[in-house]
Amino acid sequence: MKRNSLSFSISLWLLFTAVTLQAVESAKGKYAHMLFNDLFENYSNALRPVEDTDKVLNVTLQITLSQIKDMDERNQILSAYLWIRQSWYDAYLRWDKDKYDGLDSIRIPSNLVWRPDIVLYNKADDDFSEPVNTNVVLKYDGKITWDAPAITKSSCVVDVSYFPFDSQQCNLTFGSWTYNGNQVDIINSLDSGDLSDFVEDVEWEIHGMPAVKNVITYGCCSEPYPDVTFTLILKRKSSFYIFNLLLPCILISFLAPLGFYLPADSGEKVSLGVTVLLALTVFQLMVAEIMPPSENVPLIGKYYIATMTMITASTALTIIIMNLHHCGSEAKPVPQWARVVILDYMSKIFFVYDVGENCTSPKREKEEERKLEGDYGCQRRHKEVRGHLSSRNDDCDLSEKLNGNLNKSYGVQGENVRETINCCSCYKMLIKNIEYIANCVRDHKANRAKGIEWKKVAKVMDRFFMWIFFIMVFFMSVLIIGKAA
Repeated sequence: MKRNSLSFSISLWLLFTAVTLQAVESAKGKYAHMLFNDLFENYSNALRPVEDTDKVLNVTLQITLSQIKDMDERNQILSAYLWIRQSWYDAYLRWDKDKYDGLDSIRIPSNLVWRPDIVLYNKADDDFSEPVNTNVVLKYDGKITWDAPAITKSSCVVDVSYFPFDSQQCNLTFGSWTYNGNQVDIINSLDSGDLSDFVEDVEWEIHGMPAVKNVITYGCCSEPYPDVTFTLILKRKSSFYIFNLLLPCILISFLAPLGFYLPADSGEKVSLGVTVLLALTVFQLMVAEIMPPSENVPLIGKYYIATMTMITASTALTIIIMNLHHCGSEAKPVPQWARVVILDYMSKIFFVYDVGENCTSPKREKEEERKLEGDYGCQRRHKEVRGHLSSRNDDCDLSEKLNGNLNKSYGVQGENVRETINCCSCYKMLIKNIEYIANCVRDHKANRAKGIEWKKVAKVMDRFFMWIFFIMVFFMSVLIIGKAA
């Protein structure tokens, strides 16, 4: 029984509390209606709410940055989601809260009270609609607080000189459009914008939003016009652009000098250079679509232009070197200075050897010695044959003379003499044919050696320019990273 009575008592107490609270709320609602009717019975929101027209009305401004919606670098427009808080004192909207059962504040539509015409000076939007008609909080001492969300599009001077490692500063300037500083004065409540509710952006980092009050006298009017400028300091997150624009360019740049390493007979040296140049042109067009058409060329654009210039030069040099490679027997011999500088010194520096030649194998030297010995033996045998044939030729000449003398002395021609003369003529023809063949072989070897020398010159120049361009690409990449840092 005691437990039942206790629970019944608690239920009655809760019911009494609920009824009392409902009655209080009803009483407050009744006083709120009464207060509203009393305040706005003779109120006008068209005039500045001050008792003395010479008195300045102070408006406190506070900006809270919620989100960066977009940064359009090409059109130089910053789109941001802001919470704008304005507060001021209305001299005609005060009451004694004791007369209205302690009611100290009410919330009413903002279009019922006077509002300062504070606008964004550097607005870049074609929408000139009215601010959002949210409620204002009205307190008994006449203080009005108006919180309104806004999506602003402001002009921002974008400097893309160090893109994609750039930082930007965008100004948001707020001020009254019609009231001068003697009528409405703007006061910034904080030294900077509020970033406590900022939603982190995927592309930009916020490094601050300082606020500065400016008082400007325009040429049209003698009165001062105050404004508050919030400077949004942004730092671009460059990871996306590094992996999608910069890193492919660096890899392609290191691929370009390898065109000098390709054999000249492959026919792909010029094709590789042209393909790399077209690939970089595509990346350059992608960057050009993002950036504004200004005189400041972005850092990555300068890198693209330098790389494309380098690849163009490498392709032109490749064409010149291929002409050297395909110099045939009709070409002039290699100049003496080129023979000394390129074939003797540069070939050793860049480890360029003839086809099939190995700098570490001694077999090549033995083969050369055998070849020289074989050539010497052939030359010696050729000399013996020529000596033998010449001796026979002398014999033939002697026989002819003797036969002539015999014919003159005795007038006798025998068959032996005819055979000797026929044999001598055969030997003469054979000697002429052998000398002709030897001359042809000698000329062929000389022309072939001349072509081999030009090919080696071309190969040495290929290796030389390959390392030069590798060093250039490396220093260009280090330079762009150093400027970014």
